[in-house]
Amino acid sequence: MHALVAVAVTVTALAAVAAEPVKSPVTVTNHPLEFIDASFENASPVWYEFAPDGTVLVHLLYDHERSSPNRAAGHIHFQLHAKPASKLTLEFRNLDNVWNGVSGSVARELKAVVISEDGRAWKSVPLESLPENRVRLHVEMPGPRLYVARVEPYRLSNLDRFLADIRTNHLVQISVIGKTVQERELEMICVGNPQAPFRVFLRARAHAWEPGGNWIVEGLVHRLLKGDADADKFLERYCVYVLPMANKDAVALGRTRFNLRGKDLNRNWDKPADPQLAPENFALEKWLEDMMKAGKKPHLAMELHNDGGGLLHISRPPVPELQRHLDRMAALEELLRKHTWFTEGSTKGSFRNFGTLGDGWLDRYGIDAVVHEFNCNWIAGLKDYPSAKHWQDYGDKLATVFYEYFGAMKP
Repeated sequence: MHALVAVAVTVTALAAVAAEPVKSPVTVTNHPLEFIDASFENASPVWYEFAPDGTVLVHLLYDHERSSPNRAAGHIHFQLHAKPASKLTLEFRNLDNVWNGVSGSVARELKAVVISEDGRAWKSVPLESLPENRVRLHVEMPGPRLYVARVEPYRLSNLDRFLADIRTNHLVQISVIGKTVQERELEMICVGNPQAPFRVFLRARAHAWEPGGNWIVEGLVHRLLKGDADADKFLERYCVYVLPMANKDAVALGRTRFNLRGKDLNRNWDKPADPQLAPENFALEKWLEDMMKAGKKPHLAMELHNDGGGLLHISRPPVPELQRHLDRMAALEELLRKHTWFTEGSTKGSFRNFGTLGDGWLDRYGIDAVVHEFNCNWIAGLKDYPSAKHWQDYGDKLATVFYEYFGAMKP
């Protein structure tokens, strides 16, 4: 397990209190906090004020879904500037999100954050749960600056470095399939031989705050490019297609869920994508349909996300041979349990994740597709907090999962 106390950082976890009044903001002088910096890449837009006892009240800013009451604010990533060795208490507000008109709370699943002095080496620290959908962080400044994030960030600059690292490998093809609302290029990575018997597709970062999928993609691709006998064996059986960052604009700007025109990129896959409102999905849809016309339809699609549960979301639209799909997903789940630290399980009964990529690609295109969530608070199979390293290891093991899956499941 990660150490919760660093050499230069002391975190005090207080017991949760019963009901306590919400503090009214005041003007505070000589506070050890100089300012909160949210001006850099992927930083979460926030505003803040001070309570009478000196607590820093941090208000996350919502992003909204178009033509809907839905709103989301769950991305945390900023830098504290404060006096070295000073002790700060931060209280996070605006965590009562709305989905399909129903209020929910990020606070119920927000159990920890990560901190870093340099933005590269991160440590998990627990949060204190408070009434009224709030959470509290106590931290001692190790120096004049300290980054705070919900989970270990993965930025556009991380993706650029990753693409540069793999671009010249003879097993890699990188093509641009379209652009985002703000004209950022959407890269499709192909790893292996496109003529391999089987094809698997993965998409990460449809929701901007959820970086776990990017780390998983890196782990998978690096494993396939290792050049050893197992990697050769894997790529003889299947090739991998990856859209590594679907919602680039929102990642760059530190948004939580929707694209810049208010569309959820993991919804509305039950119908053709709108090229104006969701150019990111329109580009992916065109790529998929071109692949199908060329006789190269993916045999398996996996949509990668973070949440507070970590389940494999198996949807059940009313399609022919639904039981065949469920049997295949059961086999996939068994292989995940066998080769990775996955233990959280899958959705059961009549669950349907309507409009998601997992649901829509099965319903419209007959592709075995699934939404794989990864718990952003705790990895039950490892009894540890999530980290980039843990997610990269998961991606590494997916190479074996796919090999055995395609060995057992035929088109």
